[in-house]
Amino acid sequence: MNNLTALSKKLRQNMTDAEKKLWRHLRARQLAGVKFRRQQPMGGYIADFYCPEKKIVIELDGGQHSGNGADKIRDEFMEKAGIKVVRVWNNEVLTNINGVLEYILSVIEERNSCNRYLRKKQWLVIK
Repeated sequence: MNNLTALSKKLRQNMTDAEKKLWRHLRARQLAGVKFRRQQPMGGYIADFYCPEKKIVIELDGGQHSGNGADKIRDEFMEKAGIKVVRVWNNEVLTNINGVLEYILSVIEERNSCNRYLRKKQWLVIK
């Protein structure tokens, strides 16, 4: 097991209160029928939550992330790989879980529309 995999396993065992609360709503395809993974190693990073089907990463941020340059580099890495990064404040998860879930659902629906558009464009180009 490499260091990143071992760290992600440790993070899954020691989730924050905000991560636990959001995970209760994301696990077992409860949101829009899509599968999320928690503490997923990706490149040299670990995503809090990742949906491979829609290529969405959800990052929960506390105060230490405010204006963090490392987060910007990480987001650019993910976006270059075609992954949409969604950042949510821990406080929002703890105090407004329904609003957070609605926001995540809107991103999933946006990705659905984008995927349909791209498939349609590919079909038009191929024909």
